[in-house]
Amino acid sequence: MSQPGLPSGRTPWCSMGMSDPTDAELVHRYRPHLLAEQAELTKAGRESGIDRKPVVLDQQSVGRLSRMDAMQGQAMAKAVQVRRDGRGRAIEAALARMQDGEFGWCDSCGDFIGLGRLDLDPTLVRCRDCAG
Repeated sequence: MSQPGLPSGRTPWCSMGMSDPTDAELVHRYRPHLLAEQAELTKAGRESGIDRKPVVLDQQSVGRLSRMDAMQGQAMAKAVQVRRDGRGRAIEAALARMQDGEFGWCDSCGDFIGLGRLDLDPTLVRCRDCAG
């Protein structure tokens, strides 16, 4: 059931007893949080750059176990950065959906995702039913 003003496939949130949030309301509610998290991720990535640098294998200045510890620390720092990068891409995609007027609507069925789910994670792209 399509309604004027809603992209095709969207179910009005008012069918659940609530009025539809406007795009402006959603942007006002979630954009500042997304931008703040994006800035934190960028800062953390810059600060941890030294931890991801290659480990020097100078056997005369560092023992074998110390090198292994350093290599393990490097691998862990790289893994954390991979997760940061993934979260950063999710945030960028959410900001792009805001710009396109698609933020807060399920990519699969077109229903409103729900404020509760978006409060937990504003980068979600599926409603509870479609997320499985």
